[in-house]
Amino acid sequence: MKTLYLYVLALILFSSCVSQKKYTAMQNRAVNCENELNTSKNQINLLEAGLANEKNRSKSLEQQMEYFKSTNTDLLARLSDLSVVSKSGAESIKKSLEALNEQNKYIKDLTSSIQRKDSINLVLVMNLKRSLDNFEDEDINIEVKKGVVYVSISDKMLFRSGSYNISSRAEEVIGKIAKIINDHKELDILVEGHTDNVPISTECMVDNWDLSVKRATSIVRLMQTKFAVQPIRMTAGGRSEYLPKTTNATAEGRAVNRRTEIIILPKLDQFFELLEPPTTNMEGQGKG
Repeated sequence: MKTLYLYVLALILFSSCVSQKKYTAMQNRAVNCENELNTSKNQINLLEAGLANEKNRSKSLEQQMEYFKSTNTDLLARLSDLSVVSKSGAESIKKSLEALNEQNKYIKDLTSSIQRKDSINLVLVMNLKRSLDNFEDEDINIEVKKGVVYVSISDKMLFRSGSYNISSRAEEVIGKIAKIINDHKELDILVEGHTDNVPISTECMVDNWDLSVKRATSIVRLMQTKFAVQPIRMTAGGRSEYLPKTTNATAEGRAVNRRTEIIILPKLDQFFELLEPPTTNMEGQGKG
């Protein structure tokens, strides 16, 4: 009887211990979830601040457009009284009106495009962060720089040292990125390989230029053959050791500099067309 009592007591104590461990594990998970939520909120605040800056720029452009409209009104008032305007003066005013109307349209289109681009970038960043949230932050960095989205991936996640063969872990990362890229077919992709400044020379690679290019083409080829990203949308390039993010004087710095960057861009032909101001009527005015 005494033995049975001790057995039951031991069983109760063991069950209590297991429950306490589960409770502690749940507490730790709750703390981790709260930390991740706070990190995501901070990232959203930064993105919203960037969007607010772009909206201020848009407002400034709209104010310029209002000024042009006001100028148009003045010119129309002058044009209505042709008794005090010579024929050549009237023609000059007409050409000025045409030029100002073109400028108004350009400003309006530019403002609309800036707002649309910022909205797309915000959606891209949020989707990428959500899709890649199970990977370490030190291996993947997603940010908006110079108006475009950069996804920077450390070489230790993608390749073995001195190699351009992609690991199975890397295929999972590239697959998630490719899926989001395929959802935005209006955007192009530039893949850049970067190395540290430690020289390399093998039978397969001449130097760091060679290594950085081969790593970029490996990523592009994988996106095309396995994840159906259209090759016409992609460009592969190598930057070797010449665009470091930090110093190469330490092992930690060299590890940061060894990376591949996937840069998501607007289609370049449409981008340059947008930046081209309407000059046809202005040139005609000068000739008159």
